[in-house]
Amino acid sequence: MNVQLNNVSATRKSLVVTLDASEVDAEHLAVVGEIAKMARIPGFRPGKAPTAMIAKRFAKEIAEEFKQKVVAKAYRSGLEQQKLEVISIVNVEEGTIAAGASATVTITLDVRPEFALPDYQNLSTEIVPTDASDDEVAKVIEGLRGEAADFKAADRPAQKGDYVKLAYEGKVGEQPIAELVPDKALYGKVPQTWEEVEGTNEGVIPGLGKQLAGLKPGDKKDVTIEFPAEFAAAPALAGKSAVYAVDVQEIRERVLPELNAEFFKTQQVDDLAGLQAKVRNNLKAQKEYQNRSAQRRQVTEQLAAAVDFPVPDSMVEGETQGVLRQFIEENMRRGVPAEQFEKDKKELFEGAKKAAFNRVKLQLILARIAEQEKIEVTNDDLNEFLYREAMRTGQKPDKFAKTLANDREQLRSVQQSIIFDKAVDFLVAKAKVATVEPKA
Repeated sequence: MNVQLNNVSATRKSLVVTLDASEVDAEHLAVVGEIAKMARIPGFRPGKAPTAMIAKRFAKEIAEEFKQKVVAKAYRSGLEQQKLEVISIVNVEEGTIAAGASATVTITLDVRPEFALPDYQNLSTEIVPTDASDDEVAKVIEGLRGEAADFKAADRPAQKGDYVKLAYEGKVGEQPIAELVPDKALYGKVPQTWEEVEGTNEGVIPGLGKQLAGLKPGDKKDVTIEFPAEFAAAPALAGKSAVYAVDVQEIRERVLPELNAEFFKTQQVDDLAGLQAKVRNNLKAQKEYQNRSAQRRQVTEQLAAAVDFPVPDSMVEGETQGVLRQFIEENMRRGVPAEQFEKDKKELFEGAKKAAFNRVKLQLILARIAEQEKIEVTNDDLNEFLYREAMRTGQKPDKFAKTLANDREQLRSVQQSIIFDKAVDFLVAKAKVATVEPKA
């Protein structure tokens, strides 16, 4: 046997393995022997039929198994000699494989890149204080009151915080918006809707709520709306100036509930002090979670910046598709039309490929750290994952576990994900921590 290793790139290798005729014949005889043991031929006991008869009757099955055996032997032998850490098999060229002749198999592989790990302990991280201020607690309580607010009709001009019931019809120049975006009726003409006056969360028409203060029921007004240059929800309106004829129908003012026993009961506390304590604890837990997320981001960003090495193309290609799917799904949920994805296809792909490259690079670094620190997946880790995912997807844990056990590829992916998470947790545990005041 002869094994030749060719460099296609820093992470892609071409493994050319040549088996001599005797090695090929040995594989052929082994396949014929295995099939002969299982074959059922009338007039012969199992395993006793003549080899020539077996070879003729099961020629197709033998040929297929024979080729697989030769390729598998070439692959195993090549890896044993070259000691490669294979990421994926990119291509296999079998050449001619026939009994009585030598065979050359060319296998193109992506291999794990070689790189020196940077100093990954004592990375610098910053967190913010987790104690909630009185102002923060008061703001949350006001928010809780706002969520439970009642809205009563008001016979006065609209003011900030009110909700205005109105109709509107928009035009760009002389063209009705209903014609410009026929599939987006909410941007063209609406006989009845509600809009918060100067609210923090805008409605469908950007900036409309900021122009409603001072209007009374029965008032009519033309308001000018400048659509943002990037307006994915309705690209045909992006960067355009529109005039909306607004007809005010009703005004309702927000009436906040009193801080009394009835309100405290809805919040599952006894009094104001209990509510303040509950809110304070919740804010502290939120800040601790945000700090943890920030530390995880900081250590991974520092790691990725500290070392540079080539990344296997096949890993980037696979990850790119995942990034694209995630991006498209998220934007479809936000209402971005499918034609917008087609229009921005080139930019989307380039952005996804860059993100995929960074993800793969980080995964390779974390995998090396996990190996060096002997970080492994335990049964408890898998059980925790199974329970969490089963709850998220609404499945029974035992059913989800059975599904996972029958899908080796998915199980491997889950194990890798757990390893990466544990490696990042390790880095955070070993990191230096500085507490800083939050940025304004």
